[in-house]
Amino acid sequence: MTVERIRRFLDENDVHYRLAPHPAAFTAQEVAAEAHVPGRHFAKVVTINVDDRLALAVLPATDQIDLERLARSLGAGRLALASEAEFRRAFPDCEVGAMPPFGNLFGMETFVSRHLTASDEIAFNAGTHTEVMYVPWSDFERLVEPVIIGF
Repeated sequence: MTVERIRRFLDENDVHYRLAPHPAAFTAQEVAAEAHVPGRHFAKVVTINVDDRLALAVLPATDQIDLERLARSLGAGRLALASEAEFRRAFPDCEVGAMPPFGNLFGMETFVSRHLTASDEIAFNAGTHTEVMYVPWSDFERLVEPVIIGF
């Protein structure tokens, strides 16, 4: 399961994290509410297709993705939301829509909204619709090496 992959990765890198169960929730805003995390500090993960390669766009649960602005920021010729079939294949051990923001563990680049850098920790779905993981921002940034952009 994805949460085990992330836990192993974090343990191997001496990262202190928290994993918390919550009642099933399916939108990022609902998960943030169930986890008692302000939506602006909860990471929503969107799988995108950038010039025919999958990547992750990570933004606050309160934000909506602006594909045109993101494409301009990345200098992409083509950018679109990934289809469900594409992200289902890319995250075979995740529940659909509960992907974690660790693109590096799935062979993808990770683009993170600069708005998420304002908090000391990042909270996100841990591969299921019933678990949230909390990781110190500095450790997340060190291990994932995301591209921080405005979108």
